[in-house]
Amino acid sequence: MQAVMDACTSGRLDASPRIVISNNSMSGALERAKREGIPRTHLSSATHPDPRELDRAIRDTLKQYDVDLVVLAGYMKKIGPQTLRAYAGRIINIHPALLPHFGGKGMYGARVHEAVLASGAEETGVTVHLVDAQYDHGPVLAQRHVSVRPGDTVERLAARVLMQEHDLLVETLARIASGEIVLPGSG
Repeated sequence: MQAVMDACTSGRLDASPRIVISNNSMSGALERAKREGIPRTHLSSATHPDPRELDRAIRDTLKQYDVDLVVLAGYMKKIGPQTLRAYAGRIINIHPALLPHFGGKGMYGARVHEAVLASGAEETGVTVHLVDAQYDHGPVLAQRHVSVRPGDTVERLAARVLMQEHDLLVETLARIASGEIVLPGSG
């Protein structure tokens, strides 16, 4: 999220963050948004115990702030059906592997890199994809490859992948903003 904010501030990305929604009331994302003067809110099962009400609250908050594109930059929960319908083809996520490999429920953070190393893969990477009702499943918009080096640890591999995540996410958003990538839900 910070890479996207920085790219907007520097002019590298012609976009304006409208709202930051976090399912963690103590998240660094909410604090960063506050420092940047970006509206922010905490919406989770703590604020809305009924999953349908939570989904509706997320959808309505996005609409209230006139959001065109939803970027799941660190948001770790599955998006509900109401939000998916309202923003079909306009929700993107970044995943720290080359999907369809090393994706799915429970595959996030260090778990992805552990699985890559355990598999003996010589290459991993980053994927920006459209979000659908399944974890890490929607159409791929962009990917970047990262070599797995002999002796890599989860931490070293994760650090190299993270650098590529930040760059690829901003690059992909810039390509969407410029019209080079046309999303199926736009227009």
